[in-house]
Amino acid sequence: MRSNRGRDTRPEMAIRRGLHAMGFRYFVNRRPLAHLRRTADIVFPRLRLAVFVDGCFWHGCPAHHTISRTNADYWASKVDQNRRRDAETTELLTAAGWIVVRVWEHEPSEAATLRVAETIRDIATAAPSK
Repeated sequence: MRSNRGRDTRPEMAIRRGLHAMGFRYFVNRRPLAHLRRTADIVFPRLRLAVFVDGCFWHGCPAHHTISRTNADYWASKVDQNRRRDAETTELLTAAGWIVVRVWEHEPSEAATLRVAETIRDIATAAPSK
């Protein structure tokens, strides 16, 4: 059994609770693009907004990432691959017309929630009325 969660982490749950309390509804752990084998933590399909909550260790946070002392080459390579995949995912989604918000796990959940909510409001304001 894995000791590190791939989903429903504390930071994700806190952001989801905050967004839900603000009245926003979303999908959880969903592929923004069906053909892309990448899963976003929070997805707003109608707004074409994907939110990724990235762990500092796994995604190489510039402020908090430290290389493991044991098997350092393996972990450095693993984190580098994750960083490259994250950049590629952002690029592919942006090219497909999506907006990507990336949140680090160390960010205060209230601030991250407000950042996502502002992005949602910006998208809704910019969208042409029907």
